[in-house]
Amino acid sequence: MFLSKQKKSQGDKGNRLLVSVTVMGSAGPIRFVVNEKELVGNVIDTVLKCYAREGRLPILGSKIDHFVLYSPIAGTEALSPWDTIGSFGVRNFMMCKKPGVDKELEQDATATITRKGSGSWKAWFNKSLNLKISSH
Repeated sequence: MFLSKQKKSQGDKGNRLLVSVTVMGSAGPIRFVVNEKELVGNVIDTVLKCYAREGRLPILGSKIDHFVLYSPIAGTEALSPWDTIGSFGVRNFMMCKKPGVDKELEQDATATITRKGSGSWKAWFNKSLNLKISSH
């Protein structure tokens, strides 16, 4: 009787898995427990939140559409964000940025620097140098 109750409660919640996601360029994997029916897109979101909370470098950002998750059995094919994480039968994954995302981020950062303030970045740089020199 006790076993039947235990099976029923597991059926309602689904199986939970301890997954390990290695982020390309980071020191080590991020491990957390996830429901096997969770979508790959939600797992990527959880990884990004854990990564930021731990203060890891390099800084990745929070846009889940800039990243892909790979499984060792899928080879070079990225996992679809709409697949369930438990459907692959593995618990170790690798996450990295999509190709071309770095260029977009650099362009956005350059545009932000040139738009900020009343002058260009060169004017800001010269002003900061003058402040340092005049304080001596």
